[in-house]
Amino acid sequence: MKKLSIILFVVVVSAILLAAATHETPTHDPRLQGVWELEDQYFYENNEVVDTAANMHGYRQVKVYSHSKVMWTRYNPKDTLEWFGYGSYSIADDWLEERIEYGSNPMMQAIDTITVFRFELEFEEGRFRQIAMDNDGNRYFSENYKKID
Repeated sequence: MKKLSIILFVVVVSAILLAAATHETPTHDPRLQGVWELEDQYFYENNEVVDTAANMHGYRQVKVYSHSKVMWTRYNPKDTLEWFGYGSYSIADDWLEERIEYGSNPMMQAIDTITVFRFELEFEEGRFRQIAMDNDGNRYFSENYKKID
């Protein structure tokens, strides 16, 4: 009976350890889930904001993040092209990585060369900023979003 108890104990502990080892750590952040609208954009020099671009009259850009998926759309009254994209995202160490799977014609042309978009991520109350970095790791551009739902 003692051997059976030891064997059962080893089997149960092994199963728990195996389950823990194979369980994926969530790569989402609940703060990002929801619907976000672009407020404005920053331009950087030497990692400092040097200019802010407000949205033009009628321009709208919205992103929707679920547990693991992202979809965005953009409307620019001065642009006849449609812009939208859909894919997955993950967050690790304050970095947002979006993997676009498909989108509008212009987006599909853009993802012929790049499918993964990586941004530094900053959160404030009801807002987030995705910051693009150049090859040297310097900030050069950000999109600044406010939560609308």
